Amino acid sequence: MYSVSFFQMSRSRLLFLGVPMIVFGVLGCADPAPEEAASQNPDAHEGQRTQADKPVRVPDAGEGAKAKREEGRVGRSPMESGRAYPAGAAGNTGVLGRLRDGVKMDGFGGAVDAGMLGGTGGMIGAKGTQIGSGGLGSRGSGFGGGGTVEGLGGLGTAGLASGASGYGSGGGNFGAKGMSSSRAAHLRNSPAQFTDHGVNPMHLVSDDKMSTFGADVDTASYTFMRNRIQMAHALPRPESVRVEEYVNYFPYPMPDPSNGQVFSVKAEAAPSPWTPQRTILRIGVNTAKPDPSKRKPMALTFLVDTSGSMKSREKLPLALESLRTLVSNLGPEDTVALATYAGYSKILLPPTSTTQSDRIYSALAELNAGGSTAMGSGINMAYELADKAYRKGIENRVIILSDGDANVGPVSHEALLDQIQKYAGRGITLSTIGFGRTKYRDTLMEQLANKGDGNSYYIDSPKEAGRVFGAKLLSTLQSVARDVKLQVEFHEDAVLSYRLIGYENRDIADKDFRNDAVDAGEVGMGHSVTALYELVMRDNPKGKLATVRIRSKKPGPDRPATEVKFSVPESVMRSEWADASRSYRMALGAASFAEVLRRSPHVSELTLADVEKMVAGSVRKGIGEDRELLSLIQTARALQGDSGVVSIR
Repeated sequence: MYSVSFFQMSRSRLLFLGVPMIVFGVLGCADPAPEEAASQNPDAHEGQRTQADKPVRVPDAGEGAKAKREEGRVGRSPMESGRAYPAGAAGNTGVLGRLRDGVKMDGFGGAVDAGMLGGTGGMIGAKGTQIGSGGLGSRGSGFGGGGTVEGLGGLGTAGLASGASGYGSGGGNFGAKGMSSSRAAHLRNSPAQFTDHGVNPMHLVSDDKMSTFGADVDTASYTFMRNRIQMAHALPRPESVRVEEYVNYFPYPMPDPSNGQVFSVKAEAAPSPWTPQRTILRIGVNTAKPDPSKRKPMALTFLVDTSGSMKSREKLPLALESLRTLVSNLGPEDTVALATYAGYSKILLPPTSTTQSDRIYSALAELNAGGSTAMGSGINMAYELADKAYRKGIENRVIILSDGDANVGPVSHEALLDQIQKYAGRGITLSTIGFGRTKYRDTLMEQLANKGDGNSYYIDSPKEAGRVFGAKLLSTLQSVARDVKLQVEFHEDAVLSYRLIGYENRDIADKDFRNDAVDAGEVGMGHSVTALYELVMRDNPKGKLATVRIRSKKPGPDRPATEVKFSVPESVMRSEWADASRSYRMALGAASFAEVLRRSPHVSELTLADVEKMVAGSVRKGIGEDRELLSLIQTARALQGDSGVVSIR
């Protein structure tokens, strides 16, 4: 359908990758007015997916594929799903294995033998690595059997960790994530902790036309990668990579919202540079540019981890420098409180006006690392301080600065998260700022921020501290919307199948889009959220591609959510990769880097050299982040033993 001239692929590679992608970037056509959507009015088709015969706990954003498994989307065997497969086809062999059950498929250009796909693990679909489709072959088209969702964990020779084999994470078990045994051992012995949320599969629009997820403006995953490459001279572990945080690290020009709306939407689509006959759609959601004259006062409570694990130079000293940068950018109407936790919790500064800056800096100077860690009691104390400083109509926020290497104390982990969520509902949000390569507990830090309706950052340098707490202060700390959910409804006359690239741990069940009890993400002033979709288009797409719905609450205490929708017209399509904007191509370059680093089965033939070509041809003038990304990719290639360098075009 489209010609792809970005870089050449071998014939065997073309046959393997075979389909199109889309990235949101051209202004979507907003429907006339925002609509106040009733929570009790879910779309009719959702009722067909609900398991009414047994109660299901409502999932929060951040629980990844669990929400989709509850809907029967992934991880089901043929018997469980009630779907019959032809001989030779394994359960969930993938979208292509089920498309037309092996007959000629629109947009694919030929007959597909479902029996063949069953033996190879699914060419593109359902990751080709889920239950029943781990791939008994030696890689082949089924990605070598390296499962990344529940099910068989790598019976082939390649698996998810290239060159390694094994039967799941236990080296003889059917592993929970289907990792190779060597990778599982690496996880057990590693000093830092991350959660592997898997990789989103392709979905047939005829089976499931909705894609629902919580907004994510965090960037911790990207800055951790940068620190790992620049300082440790090593590539990040695959499970540390969250694609959306790589994409959302970069600025993209987008229109401001109009007619008093909170959000605008811009969409752009072009042929995929990864896979022939696929399209990448970029959907960008934007808020109004920050206006310092309109920002609300802030009551900030800093909770600083001073345990022994924070002694190293890149932890507590950098945390203190970050706080000094933040305080220097606050105004006279703002207040600051300070508490610490180690073996015990301690208040160093009650809520204090920033007009008393000497008193604030003196309190910061008292911080020293040493002792064990009891985060739970520290959080309790921080919220007590935040309660004292609370003022209606302003930004009330707790900020935790830590490496996350903590026990929660006498309070259970679940009870602590529930407590944080309740405070968020009252209007006191929580953000986390992470430090350090060793003993860094990414999962805990992200969970705390998610439940607190805040954001999660990782500070790897004084420069990044200045970026987060200086240039982007209002985006970091001034929220414009809470519990922001996005739902993209694809139109079957135009799109055959789709895959959301990233946001695995922000997945929300479609039926919970209008359930305002389900937690989602916060968006700050001037923030934009970019989502990329890989699409298989119909041969002759008709009408608009999709409808984008955004549901959110106003900042502060809980109140009813409102909803607005935008159309994505066919006019956003570009016929050639080169015709797409540089912002579009840079977003896809960042996503491509992340996909390769996390060893996504959807880009198993893509190399860092390919990614470097993409980014080198997309660097924008005057945007330092773009050049930095290119440098990181070049260093990553050198770490792999490939020293070829591509010049900027």
